[in-house]
Amino acid sequence: MAGSSTISSQVVEPYAQALMSTAKANNLSDRIGEDVRSLLDLLKNSEQLQNFLANPFVKDADKKGVLERIAGDVHPYFRNFLLILVDRRRILLLEGICQQYLNLLRQLNQTVLAEVTSTVELTEQQQQAVKDKVVAMTNAREVELDMKIDKDLIGGVIIKVGSQVIDASLRGQLRRLALRLTSAT
Repeated sequence: MAGSSTISSQVVEPYAQALMSTAKANNLSDRIGEDVRSLLDLLKNSEQLQNFLANPFVKDADKKGVLERIAGDVHPYFRNFLLILVDRRRILLLEGICQQYLNLLRQLNQTVLAEVTSTVELTEQQQQAVKDKVVAMTNAREVELDMKIDKDLIGGVIIKVGSQVIDASLRGQLRRLALRLTSAT
């Protein structure tokens, strides 16, 4: 399986780069970034759409028709890009290409992605506190939060930025306490 993920990343990267090149050349990097985020949200919330686009037995014309309908408000460059992905039989890599485009956009804007896991949805003030903490850690210009809810955390948050993890959850504190107690005996 590792081989296939390497192959897909080798395919994903050039497509994301091509989209970014077009976006930058036309001063549309952030605008297309918004379109990409909207489409990713749609894909995340619709397994049916994912399966439809990945199904090799569905005609390209049908895939294009659905993409035209769901991509009604996106910029024409992005819409054309989606249609090209169908023509080149790369539409099943759409999610990976979109994720990679957002990675490139973050690099361009000196933004870091912080994956935040909490037991409940954080308030605006709490989110800002997390952003401030991440800016202090990374010296990034901006911070983008990817929020997830995990009811098993008990309390607190876990913040992941790249390979750095700040576990400020109650579960993490209990785990560290248990480790200290077992190493003390």
